[in-house]
Amino acid sequence: MGDEDKNIQLFMYLIGSFEMSAMMAMGKIKNPMTDKTERDLTQAQFSIDILDMLKEKTKGSLSEYEQKFIENVLGQLKLNYIDESQKEKETRLAEEKKDENKPEENK
Repeated sequence: MGDEDKNIQLFMYLIGSFEMSAMMAMGKIKNPMTDKTERDLTQAQFSIDILDMLKEKTKGSLSEYEQKFIENVLGQLKLNYIDESQKEKETRLAEEKKDENKPEENK
């Protein structure tokens, strides 16, 4: 395998690693270490931001395939992030409404 082929594979692996990290942080896939689904949207945003930075820093030096790959990954992650952010907001509003409807205890 030539250096160019190796670098392409390493680049794809790097993008895939951040993609999986973001998906785990959004609760879309289980964390293989804990076997649990967890949500940490701050961590998901961090992974997305790193991929955005990589896209900008590598602009002009990627093949068309690599450029499309990173753009597609980012597009899917951002759509999923918006979806999960909306779910979190709806959950928070429902909890606030539930708390408002609870009768206060007498003192």
